[in-house]
Amino acid sequence: MDTSVTPAALGFHFPAERQPHALTLMGWPADDVYWEGYLGVARQDFSRLVSTVARFEPVLLAVTDDEAEADAKRRLSLTNSFKNINFYRLELDDVWFRDIAPLFVRNSEGKLAATDWRFNGWGHKFRWRNDTQVPKKLAEKFDMERFEVPIVMEGGALELNAEGVCLTTRQCLLNKNRNPELSQPEVEQYLRAYLGVKHFIWLNEGLIGDKTDGHIDTITRFANDTTIITSICEDKSDMNYAPMRENLEILEQAQQPNGEPYTLTQLPLPRKRVDLGDERLPLTYANFYIGNGFVVVPLYDDVNDEKALSILQRVFPERKVIGLPSLGLITGGGSFHCVTQQLPKGDIYRG
Repeated sequence: MDTSVTPAALGFHFPAERQPHALTLMGWPADDVYWEGYLGVARQDFSRLVSTVARFEPVLLAVTDDEAEADAKRRLSLTNSFKNINFYRLELDDVWFRDIAPLFVRNSEGKLAATDWRFNGWGHKFRWRNDTQVPKKLAEKFDMERFEVPIVMEGGALELNAEGVCLTTRQCLLNKNRNPELSQPEVEQYLRAYLGVKHFIWLNEGLIGDKTDGHIDTITRFANDTTIITSICEDKSDMNYAPMRENLEILEQAQQPNGEPYTLTQLPLPRKRVDLGDERLPLTYANFYIGNGFVVVPLYDDVNDEKALSILQRVFPERKVIGLPSLGLITGGGSFHCVTQQLPKGDIYRG
């Protein structure tokens, strides 16, 4: 790898999600077979999510065909935020924009660029031929410089703060179905070179039933540069108890770049278990999305819903914390953070 021409060498870095956005990128679900018969309820959840985000910042909503566009416009026309939603046609395999969209980087002058990582359907589990073209098409749409990265990576596998600290899991980034030829130091080298990462905190495993092989955005997130929110399982008989406990212990030993410990906030997992066929769904409150002045949190009609909202409002006192139903969306394997990707404020869009 020639590090002299990578984004970091040229002064680019990945802005933290809590920093100002120009807009949010999303896509409209369209394939009932892919959604295993749950497309209708997933679209209900999407409608609430899109309209909520659009109350605070513009939404650029991809639609893959005429039916998807008509359905999205019909549902969203009933909301007061319709005028803040722009539609565009884009062929998609599915709508997990956290993983299929480019990861946008910015330099000190406010110039934006797109990093285009390879995507292989979370280890060849699902189709990806259209999704892998999304970064190139969006970079062209924004007339933005694009850096192709020769390794597989998904945005949901990475959680970065504004100091260049990256949270991630070995279960995902070191999985043999992604980049079997790369060691942990080699993976770190790519993240340093293309996203400007300076420090790493490696957890081991994610949630049971997570088809992404342990994405960090389902378990552990930054509230700010010094505060980490991490999921805990309250039921010792649950298979999630041990890995979530281990993650907490790792974070208790982690240090900030200045050597100080992090402030840790424990976020309970939902108590209910939901299975789709013979597979467990990865219900979690940690898959929230941080936008301009708000945090939108997935809810599951669970006894811990209100507790989770209260915890998150305390750690995000300057933002409005909003809970929305996600039992339809989670049937696809992810929730609000998985289906959103922020475009930072910069020289393309300034909001």
